Amino acid sequence: MPMNRTGPDEPAPASLSMLILGNVTRDVPSQDPQGTIYELGGSVSYAAYTCHRLGVRAEVVTRAGPDVDLSDLQAKAHCTVLPAATTTTFVNRYTEAGRVQYCYRPAPPIRAADLTATQRAWPVIFMCPIMQEVAADVPACLGPQSFLAAGPQGWMRAIDESGRVHACAWHSMEAFLPHLDVLILSREDIDHDLDRLQPFLAHVPLVILSNYREGCDIIRPAPQGFHQQHVPPRPANEVDPTGAGDIFATAFLIRYLETARIWHAARFANVTASMGVEGVGMQAIPTRNEVMQYLQAHPLADPET
Repeated sequence: MPMNRTGPDEPAPASLSMLILGNVTRDVPSQDPQGTIYELGGSVSYAAYTCHRLGVRAEVVTRAGPDVDLSDLQAKAHCTVLPAATTTTFVNRYTEAGRVQYCYRPAPPIRAADLTATQRAWPVIFMCPIMQEVAADVPACLGPQSFLAAGPQGWMRAIDESGRVHACAWHSMEAFLPHLDVLILSREDIDHDLDRLQPFLAHVPLVILSNYREGCDIIRPAPQGFHQQHVPPRPANEVDPTGAGDIFATAFLIRYLETARIWHAARFANVTASMGVEGVGMQAIPTRNEVMQYLQAHPLADPET
């Protein structure tokens, strides 16, 4: 349940803490496919950095090899680093037609047996795999009182023989959906076809659908299909779009759990993500104060108040 403890200009409650599950990545420039130069990436990294910038404690469970430096991440979040021979490596190429991704040396999955009893009972759990690495036995092992969220992109893609990443069906979704309180994904994940949300809405009470530069939509089940509510964007001077969806999802969860106001949380997430793409990597993720200052300077009527 959302905590509903803060007002629109108050800091995060000290008790708010998020457990984030997913593998970190080595993000390699397209001109250096061997990976001698890399940036730390993965949804789990962007989520943890967003928590840090917004004043929320993050607990991370991930797999990584000795080929990646996690010291900066470990300075911002408590990390349980499960062993792996290598770290999942991504090469992103941005073209006029969009992003083309390649994935090499994926680390093994995170399974239920890898989580401690304390982690299984964490009050807020965000599963955000990058490449199928949160196993299907995880959700059933989590505490019934936990607020459980997921970003399913990593379950909805696979790797071909060349390493190129392509979309695929979420084959394990029946193991996850009945346990979720909220599902956060992008229109790109469903190929801009809203009918593809129906299997999700049969189980999940709240779906948040980001639409990049166009803002996002709140989707809830209705007797005949679903109810859709649009939340407008903040225009951005985009420099680096990597991780925008992860910043958005984390910011939404934080603000929703603090206020129990869905539309306000979605607006908060739009602003946070739009600021996060105005620089390179995770360093552009804004602070809570920067986001709140923008919201106060550019008020929009919240239809839920």
